[in-house]
Amino acid sequence: MTQQFLSRIADVVFDQVAADQALFRALDGKGNRIFEASRGMDRTSGAGGARRDADETIVGRVLEIGRPVLVRDLLSEPLFADLELDGNGQPRSVLSYPWTLRGRPAGVVYLARNSAGRPFDRENLEFLTLAMAPVLYLLRGNGAGGPAEAASRPSDLLAGGAFMGEAPPVRRVRAMIEKVRDTDAPVFISGESGTGKELAARTIHETGRRRGGPFVAVNCAAIPEALLESELFGHARGSFTGAVRDKSGLIEEASGGTFFLDEIGDLPLPLQSKLLRVLEEKKIRRVGETRHRAVDVRFISATNKDLDHEVERGRFRQDLYYRLKIIAIDLPPLRERPDDALLFLNHFLDEFSRSMGRPRPFLSPVALEMLLRYPWPGNVRELQNEIQRCLVMADGGPLILEEYLSPRINPAGETYSRASHRFSEAKADFERRFLREALVRCRYHRTRTAAEVGLTRQGLFKLLKKHRIEAKAGPSVPEPEQ
Repeated sequence: MTQQFLSRIADVVFDQVAADQALFRALDGKGNRIFEASRGMDRTSGAGGARRDADETIVGRVLEIGRPVLVRDLLSEPLFADLELDGNGQPRSVLSYPWTLRGRPAGVVYLARNSAGRPFDRENLEFLTLAMAPVLYLLRGNGAGGPAEAASRPSDLLAGGAFMGEAPPVRRVRAMIEKVRDTDAPVFISGESGTGKELAARTIHETGRRRGGPFVAVNCAAIPEALLESELFGHARGSFTGAVRDKSGLIEEASGGTFFLDEIGDLPLPLQSKLLRVLEEKKIRRVGETRHRAVDVRFISATNKDLDHEVERGRFRQDLYYRLKIIAIDLPPLRERPDDALLFLNHFLDEFSRSMGRPRPFLSPVALEMLLRYPWPGNVRELQNEIQRCLVMADGGPLILEEYLSPRINPAGETYSRASHRFSEAKADFERRFLREALVRCRYHRTRTAAEVGLTRQGLFKLLKKHRIEAKAGPSVPEPEQ
């Protein structure tokens, strides 16, 4: 069904947008081709083979750029200035639309017109954007052409959100969740603010055997101490002023499911002893009652505090700490998994564009550089909020520019400037963008960048100084000593 649908969409695009060469290619998560349709893409040797090589080179560059490309004259476009194109029977005007799936390249539509043809225009791009909307919906719903899976499948839940990516700390988190999700042992989740502690707790609940029961979450720091005991354990009518009826507590309401205590380090000491009794006896007693009520609850707790330090200072009970920390999961901060930042950027762009009912925009090279260099002290939550802000600032436009970024990410207020028609200025603009993109690919390792672009270290340093590009090596890629 998917193959037939993609074939029909490809035919519609090829019929409605005249092109000398046309390609529609869909990829799976590993980069393998799952569908391809083409017209005029000659595979023979000689001139046809050279043209085919030029087309494939441009397709590869478009996938690297990662955003829609509309080029009226390929020979004067800085993004493709390093390609050896003479315009003799080769592409002259290009229209292309790449897309991603879970942060990875998932396909591309490529249309090219040769020297004699009229160049593509904005209307062609708008048609292509509209034509691709149902394709993106289908492929993202079906996992890039595979059989559709229910959104509640454990593999989907573990692969999304804060747990996407292939960094070793993230793989360890996913492996630990898979091990503990079907047990009743208490789980203790630690991590900085914004790393996804509640998401981890929900994932354990929703992928485990208790997923049919309730998931009840409470933030211990958000409820006044005078009300917290009643909220957790419930109360009997008349037990205090204002208790006009019996009320069950949140722990009791979680019976049969999972109870998540966030910011457990802020739980007052008197309630810590009562919580310890619940963990040991599986019973609760409402405020103002003498009888106990049995509860069947799996406890998960979380904090961004150092509870070992809190125990040493007498602010947290050691016996409760050990009882809660039977299984410990430590969520890594985003700065320790920099290669996953690009996955999150694409994931949130896809997700929020759909929820806002807008076409999915793409990031300018400079904006992408700034986002990838930022250390994200607020972790995934901060990145998520930044992408939402950028989409609002873009106002439905096709491109997110560096001027849309918040001041903490773009403190100098750098703005986008279009390439000049003067050769010297256009060449300088291309050099700046080329070097920035190369630095991003090489994680700001200057020696590696110089080798990749074919320069000596000294030659690279001269160009960086010329264009005033700061290129500090990150902690994970130390520079060799001079």
